[in-house]
Amino acid sequence: MSLGNSLYNARKKSGLSQEAVAEKLGISRQTVSKWETDETLPDIRQAKALAALYKLSLDELIEFDIGVKEIEQAIERTSGETEKKVDWTKVWGKKYPVLITYPEKVDARPYARRLREMLDELKATYGYSEVDALLVLKDILAKTWDRKKS
Repeated sequence: MSLGNSLYNARKKSGLSQEAVAEKLGISRQTVSKWETDETLPDIRQAKALAALYKLSLDELIEFDIGVKEIEQAIERTSGETEKKVDWTKVWGKKYPVLITYPEKVDARPYARRLREMLDELKATYGYSEVDALLVLKDILAKTWDRKKS
């Protein structure tokens, strides 16, 4: 996604018009338009002001993806009670059918036993709760998988 698209999406998500942004920054509406169409770029001071206006870090503004931001906000708004009601395997299984079909093929018991040992080790070594140990293990697995892809 281009910087212009990021600026446009961040502005729209903030509910501001080009005119409102221009007024707050002391610039013309045309300048805002040129930034959003990638005709010109804001200087670093203007970019920092835009980030502050849109309540984002400069990094978030540069890489603003409205879809990702909406997912992040949905996760933040989801209560623990709601999370318990969601059948995550079923939800993710729509995108990744293997999550639905593997129990018919895979004997999960030996894997579950080894994972339980790793969870227990994380809890004992670092004093993590059950959930924190699970999240750490999940993150380690995700990072290991990401390295193998590249």
